[in-house]
Amino acid sequence: MSEYHVPVLLKESVDGLDIRQGGVYLDLTFGGGGHSGEILKRLDAEGCLLGFDQDEDALANVPEDDRFIFVNHNFRYLRNFMRYYGYEEADGILADLGVSSHEFDEAGRGFSFRFEAELDMRMNQRSKLTAATVLNTYDAEQLTAIFRNYGEVENARRLVDLIVKARANQEIKTSEAFYQIILPCIPKLKEKKYLAKVYQALRIEVNGELEALEEMMQQAMEVLKPGGRLVIITYHSLEDRIVKNFLKAGNAEGKLEKDLVFGHVHHNFELVNRKVIVPSEEEIVRNPRARSAKLRIARKKD
Repeated sequence: MSEYHVPVLLKESVDGLDIRQGGVYLDLTFGGGGHSGEILKRLDAEGCLLGFDQDEDALANVPEDDRFIFVNHNFRYLRNFMRYYGYEEADGILADLGVSSHEFDEAGRGFSFRFEAELDMRMNQRSKLTAATVLNTYDAEQLTAIFRNYGEVENARRLVDLIVKARANQEIKTSEAFYQIILPCIPKLKEKKYLAKVYQALRIEVNGELEALEEMMQQAMEVLKPGGRLVIITYHSLEDRIVKNFLKAGNAEGKLEKDLVFGHVHHNFELVNRKVIVPSEEEIVRNPRARSAKLRIARKKD
């Protein structure tokens, strides 16, 4: 389990659920099963945990436990699958939004620029859209928007010019070919940081990550019981902004809605931790990929 993915902020996040032994809980990012395993330890025979993961590789980590239901689908469908399994409400929901270590370290999945591989990046291997498809078929404006909005790449226009010129001669299929094409616009002293931004942008587009997150947050608000906890771990500013806005205002834009008669502001959640929780230095030493993690915990208002 630890080889597949090391759970980040394990104790802090599961403690944040304030688990009721016989309750219904959701782990929306099952992965290696680290968070799920800790949740199951705190449930009694009446408790239930639904674990979501669209990656088929996660099936190998599913525990043999009658209290656990594995859902091999994107968490954007959480409400439908809860109803399918006979549950209308949840006592707590946890989501660790980071890409699993397994996906980063499995060379053939194409998530990391460290390996020579096909430009895939699909979390759901049943999906048709790959990073190669994006690079070879999206027009220049679409590509520029993706790199600017999802990767915050400063020289996005120059990057896209190189991509468009290269693909006119030959389809871009592998990470090495892609690297050679964009090499002229990679800052010499910031190569890893630059490539990380470029790959992040492609990965977010391929997997529809931000749209899925917005749908998940909306449904989480609806299915949580009054008093139920929502625990989210984010890793970059784009997703953290969405989570923060939903917890503050109930929407991705952070727009506060007021009662038309009395002018009261509607809040769906109250924050359990006013200050964002981050990993300790000790955890970062053990697991460097935890470095950018931010944990937010909220309680649904009664």
